[in-house]
Amino acid sequence: MTAPPEASGCKVRALFRDGAGEMHLDWPVDRIPEATGDAKGTLWIDVEDPPGQPSAFAEHLLREVFRFHPLAVDDALRESHIPKIDDWDDYIYIVFHSSRIDPETGDLSLQELDVFLGPNYLVTYHQEPLEFLVEGRQAIEHDPRDRMRHGADHLLFRFLDRSVDQSLETIETLDERIDRVQDAVMSRHGPRNLQAIFRIKRSAIQLQKTFGPQRDVLNKLARDPYKVVKEEHRVYFRDVYDHIVRIHDVSEGLRDLIAGTLDTYLSVMSNRTNEIMKALTMVTVMFMPMSFLSGFFGMNFFGSTMALDALMPKWALFWGCLGLMAVSPIAMLILARRRGWL
Repeated sequence: MTAPPEASGCKVRALFRDGAGEMHLDWPVDRIPEATGDAKGTLWIDVEDPPGQPSAFAEHLLREVFRFHPLAVDDALRESHIPKIDDWDDYIYIVFHSSRIDPETGDLSLQELDVFLGPNYLVTYHQEPLEFLVEGRQAIEHDPRDRMRHGADHLLFRFLDRSVDQSLETIETLDERIDRVQDAVMSRHGPRNLQAIFRIKRSAIQLQKTFGPQRDVLNKLARDPYKVVKEEHRVYFRDVYDHIVRIHDVSEGLRDLIAGTLDTYLSVMSNRTNEIMKALTMVTVMFMPMSFLSGFFGMNFFGSTMALDALMPKWALFWGCLGLMAVSPIAMLILARRRGWL
């Protein structure tokens, strides 16, 4: 085995419950082979790699210490994989995603978790802090003897269950945002509402694309006979599977809600456009008699083009035409109201 490289920003936390039931909350990384050799013990290694290029320390840990298959290691060190589960006989490799709403931008954020589950160890790899893993570690520190006594597969169940609960909180947040957007669509108009609608729609589509494969992952954990998953523990994964099926159904409902909100927005904007066109058309109709009168007479009352002096005095003709032009818009407005155009 080659000498391990420097950690260089990579955070590795090791918790080990030995076969005698004693808990070690800060197990040395260089003693990992000793922990994996304890068949009755349970080891949890959490690796948090900084975003960007995978660290040489994390790659050394996965390749040289645990000797995972190179294909599985390559998948783990490179993000943005769809959820999946691979059986490598002595261990299984799982890609799982949790979701949360970014408090700064309000956008959906998918956080990838790569898991290696062995007969007595659990290795979790991620590139950003995961809230449910932090909570799990704190729970173990407060109750060290109970949390890891059921084995590595039961510990994985706890993490996946909390990840699914976190995704349910994300869906509830999106549901509340849809309600606010629906109220905003009816109360005020503008491009911000359309931007909010498409942002929520994009988040709902991302959730559905993620939860579909994750449902298959949990279904396999609950039903397929993996060597590293105890038969009596499959029922726990079946419970998580039921939760994620419900979340998947709710996410489909979110897409229907946001589609309905978009239709409502388009209908409101269409009605508003019709009201504007109606008002502009009414203004045109109201001033149409004035345009006709001014065009017909040419407004040349004091010139020699038309000899209207024989009919009436020029001043009477001027003021009469001016009065007619003032009365005609009012008459057109009354006519439009009686016919129900307004």
